[in-house]
Amino acid sequence: MGVKGIEIIGVDVKKLIEMLNKALAEEWLAYYQYWVGARVMEGPMRSEVEPELLVHANEELGHAELVIDRIIQLGGTPILTPADWMKFADCDYAVPSDPYIEEILKQNLDGERCAIKRYKEIADYTSGKDHATHQMSTQILNDEIEHEQDIEDWIKDIERLKEDIKKIRM
Repeated sequence: MGVKGIEIIGVDVKKLIEMLNKALAEEWLAYYQYWVGARVMEGPMRSEVEPELLVHANEELGHAELVIDRIIQLGGTPILTPADWMKFADCDYAVPSDPYIEEILKQNLDGERCAIKRYKEIADYTSGKDHATHQMSTQILNDEIEHEQDIEDWIKDIERLKEDIKKIRM
């Protein structure tokens, strides 16, 4: 981004780059959490949920690409080493030590809710001031809201399945 482009942004660019680097770290962690969770997951509906988690993982990777491009456009330096992801991220990475599908989904749900908070913060910060970052953050926010709904639906479906099994056993 050129000098004039940065000059017309009505926010503290250094603070914005810091916010975006946090988001970048969180996207990489979310990508890995989805990807590895899909691979180790066990339990009912696994065959239906696994491919969707891998789609979510790829979407998180796409978000990371958007964010890193924006950091560079703003004249910033993106996080350069994976060792720094945990340092920058405010969203937790949950190790999928319990591979049961509901646990994996709950971990991803927590991550999505944190991402929603992150991108709302960026969208609010840039609203009416930095149109490019605002548009990007709103686009990603919408994706994260959709991911949250998908996960909530899967959890409800699994709960319903468990209820139906209990009824059959009675």
